[in-house]
Amino acid sequence: MDVSGGRGQPRPGNDESPDRTGTRPPAEPGHPTDERPAAPEEPRPPATEPDAPVPDAGPDDGREKPPPAGTGTGRHLAHSGTGRTPPPQRPQEKQRGGLLMGRPFGVPVYVAPSWFLVAILITWVFGGQIDRVLPELGAVSYLVSLFFAVAFYASVLVHELAHTIAALRFKLPVRRIQLQFFGGVSEIEKEAETPGREFVLAFVGPLLSLVLSGLFYLALLAVEPSSVPGVLLAGLMISNLIVAVFNLLPGLPLDGGRMLRAVVWAISGKPMTGTIAAAWVGRALAVAVLIGLPLLTQSGVLGSDAVDNVGMDTVMDALLAAILAAIIWTGAGNSLRMARLREHLPELRARNLTRRAVPVETDTPLSEALRRANAAGARALVVVDPDGVPLSLVREAAIVGVPEHRRPWVPVGGLAQDITDGMHVPAELAGEDLLDALRATPATEYLVVEDTGEIYGVLSAADVERAFVKAMARPS
Repeated sequence: MDVSGGRGQPRPGNDESPDRTGTRPPAEPGHPTDERPAAPEEPRPPATEPDAPVPDAGPDDGREKPPPAGTGTGRHLAHSGTGRTPPPQRPQEKQRGGLLMGRPFGVPVYVAPSWFLVAILITWVFGGQIDRVLPELGAVSYLVSLFFAVAFYASVLVHELAHTIAALRFKLPVRRIQLQFFGGVSEIEKEAETPGREFVLAFVGPLLSLVLSGLFYLALLAVEPSSVPGVLLAGLMISNLIVAVFNLLPGLPLDGGRMLRAVVWAISGKPMTGTIAAAWVGRALAVAVLIGLPLLTQSGVLGSDAVDNVGMDTVMDALLAAILAAIIWTGAGNSLRMARLREHLPELRARNLTRRAVPVETDTPLSEALRRANAAGARALVVVDPDGVPLSLVREAAIVGVPEHRRPWVPVGGLAQDITDGMHVPAELAGEDLLDALRATPATEYLVVEDTGEIYGVLSAADVERAFVKAMARPS
């Protein structure tokens, strides 16, 4: 099932020392798919420094080039002790997704802690059913049920691998596969380029679940239905059929919603139109599940006996319907937000977000460097050698962490981060290409250069984060 943008969350940086901890750029919108209505984590950039100066320009200010040093006016760079601002913190590693089970096709597969809770629930519920069909098993029926839970999630993994293989075939990077509450999710980092590929990418998951259901049915014909293998095969056949049918429902964030989105995209020529249509169908589907599932269960249409009074089973059915409806509604809304973000991503341009910078030598006192920056209306410092070759970038978080009375005795070189190859950002980078470049080398500041190699200025990851948030909030 697709979460349509789903969890495009930032990955942790790789700078280990406190002096090199980087604020990571916001993650690009991912394109997760899963076979169940998992509640997507809304993508969000990492927290910026609360006391950092507000950027001079956003992605839509129309600024073409920072004025040369020594001219113009602007906000000062840490002109006074505005309070001690902690350096950006590394995000927790919880995003890795739980227990790593393997790397099929080079894609890590994680089992989230919530999976174990569901496995226990399945073991308990299905074990009771087996005990009624095969009472002679006794307590062994729960061991058989546990095997069913594992086998069911193995078929869920096959469903997700279908999405993953299709994505890799279309040269779309897959971040990970995660098995978790109510199923699994394949986190595809980029959107398909055409509606045809989008349709195929969404359809292969339910298709594999249907194929598995058919294979389990054929195997069931060869065994005794009232035996342990027969009960297991029947359960796997029905569960995979339910997974396939549920995911084919035409509303985001389900696979069927992505298929509907692809069809509307192909007809209208606009991906956003397809997303809006499929998302609103998804919301209608959420309401239908909330109201219809308890009514169908109580009426006996789904195979159980009709119930006239409200009992524990009725309450559980209503609770399950409420959970599914909330997940589908949230996923549909997240799909709309991610589509809006993709629409505004081209506005994130390195040239427009770059801060004016002044060059200083490594032994220059911080107070003198700030005086030069303030006189030039600049908001960044680049440490250069005697020949003017840039060596490092002075970290803004380090500047505001130095008390004002100590700044005349603190050289800027001790507050700077060495410039690596990945910290050279072309001024023309924009959109997903810019985010890709910043994610490849997590840092707090980047040196922005022209095609000729000339220094254009300094790009702060905090400014990119603010522009990212503005893009998320701006209506289409």
